[in-house]
Amino acid sequence: MNQNHESKLRETVEKQARRMKQAERDRPTLIAQTIYLGTLGLVFVLPVVAGAYLGHWIDGQSQGYSTRWTLSLIFVGLVVGAMNVYFLLRE
Repeated sequence: MNQNHESKLRETVEKQARRMKQAERDRPTLIAQTIYLGTLGLVFVLPVVAGAYLGHWIDGQSQGYSTRWTLSLIFVGLVVGAMNVYFLLRE
């Protein structure tokens, strides 16, 4: 029974050592991390900016001074951007 425990322990340690070596080889570089953070920033900011421009254009089409659509679509852009970041991080 002692031999069985030793062989299981040896297999477990070897498996973990292989996983650690693989993780060391696959470690992202500074460039890869920078690109990833830039992508996160873009998927958050683009819906906000698009909502602001679209809302400003819709408000410009109406009579008088209004910021209702601009503020509403900025808020929608924030929600969509946050969901984009969440789904990207979940992968």
